[in-house]
Amino acid sequence: MKKAKDIEGNLVLKEEKGPFHIIGDVHGCFEELLLLLHNLGYAVQFNPAHEKYEVLANPGYKIVFVGDLVDRGPNSPEVLRLVMDLVEQEVAWCVSGNHDDKLKRKLQGNSVHIRHGLELTLAQLASYRAAFTARVGQFLSELPHHIVLDEGKLVVAHAGLAETYHGRHSKWVRQLCLFGPTNGELDHLGLPIRLDWATDYSGTALVVYGHTPVKEPRWKNNTINIDTGCVFGGKLTAISYPALELTSVRAIQPYADSMRPFLDPKPENSTQ
Repeated sequence: MKKAKDIEGNLVLKEEKGPFHIIGDVHGCFEELLLLLHNLGYAVQFNPAHEKYEVLANPGYKIVFVGDLVDRGPNSPEVLRLVMDLVEQEVAWCVSGNHDDKLKRKLQGNSVHIRHGLELTLAQLASYRAAFTARVGQFLSELPHHIVLDEGKLVVAHAGLAETYHGRHSKWVRQLCLFGPTNGELDHLGLPIRLDWATDYSGTALVVYGHTPVKEPRWKNNTINIDTGCVFGGKLTAISYPALELTSVRAIQPYADSMRPFLDPKPENSTQ
């Protein structure tokens, strides 16, 4: 199994057919992530001698994270440690989310706006040793922006991706994977107006993504959004593949206020 951190850009693993558990935006919700993994059949234990998490039992699946591991939630460093350890043990992959990418750029010394939860993540990391933070920076710098699996039948990208870009790597594809398409304008909150790319999707690959919180997982045209807003008091959701079964755990509490209302989950042209 090839590690995501060994790859730049897109990660094409067409020979990997699953089964997979694909997990939505975590945003520092560490306890909810542990509970979700437990409900999915994983036994995870922290080894204090090595300061790493170990998978003691695995239901036979491999895990794929849709990105946005950090920001807004109560424990981004331990979410990072757990995901890094799972990837290192070759039981998981992770794509980069826009929040992960911004933390990466900050750790690389770039000038970024410290807002939208990044200030909380940096404060949490301040109590960790420099070696851990360096490991985080290296891990984030090597995450792919999307992953192609099962002979091209499954694509995981943080904000989704139109079929024409599957398996391709460019600055434009990377931006689409991190942020999704926008119309270049700002809404009344000063946020970019996002375009609903899934409405026009007609690809044969199932695209699993997150980025835009929805009240319930939203199927549309062979795509599914599984960011169910855990950090905002919603749920942390996983979808199994190829069974397409959904598993969720409720947030222990809201940790942040959403600047946008959750999207209506009503499906259009659903595959389900």
